Amino acid sequence: MIAFLGSFLQYIIIMLILIAVAVLGVFMGIRWTKRDEKKKASDSTSADSRDVTD
Repeated sequence: MIAFLGSFLQYIIIMLILIAVAVLGVFMGIRWTKRDEKKKASDSTSADSRDVTD
């Protein structure tokens, strides 16, 4: 019975670590996507102003 509880606890800990890595990946992906969109928006705005002045 003790061995079963030890194995069960080990799998629970592994599952929690994997969930934490997945959640971290989702949040980092959202952060990088927002940063990319912001960068592209500022690049396109400066490109538009260059087209008008040329």
